[in-house]
Amino acid sequence: MIRAVPLLFGLCLASPAWAEFAVCNQSFDVVNVAIGQDVEGEFQTEGWWTIGPNQCANVIKEELSSRYIYLYAQDVFGQPILNGTTQMCISPRKFSIRGISECWSRGDISAGFIEVDTLKTQRWTLFLAATP
Repeated sequence: MIRAVPLLFGLCLASPAWAEFAVCNQSFDVVNVAIGQDVEGEFQTEGWWTIGPNQCANVIKEELSSRYIYLYAQDVFGQPILNGTTQMCISPRKFSIRGISECWSRGDISAGFIEVDTLKTQRWTLFLAATP
C-alpha cells in the first residue's frame, strides 16, 4: 500500500527551473500519476507522469494559483494505489480533460482523486511512500 505524505519546501529554494508542484515516489514500484486542478473556474485533469522508485516528477511548473490540487496514482497495471474520494475524469493514454462530470458519456473513466491542501503556498512537494 502506498500513502501520500505532503512536504512543503521553503520559499527560499525558488529558482526559475524549480517545480511548483512535484510528486516524489518513495515506494519500490513505478507509479503513474494524474492531477486535477481548477483552471479558469472549471476543473481540469491531466496525466500521465510515470515516476520510478526514488524519483520525482514536476507536474505543475508554474506557481500554484489554487489552494487544492487533486492527485490520482495507479500502478503500471492500471490499478489505483491511492483511495481518493473526489471523482474526476482520466483516460488510459496521455490526456488533458476539461470538466469532471459525465466521464463515461465522453469516453473517459471516473477515478477517485485525493485532495491535497497546499495551504495557499506557491510551491509544494508530495511524497508517495510505501506503507508496511
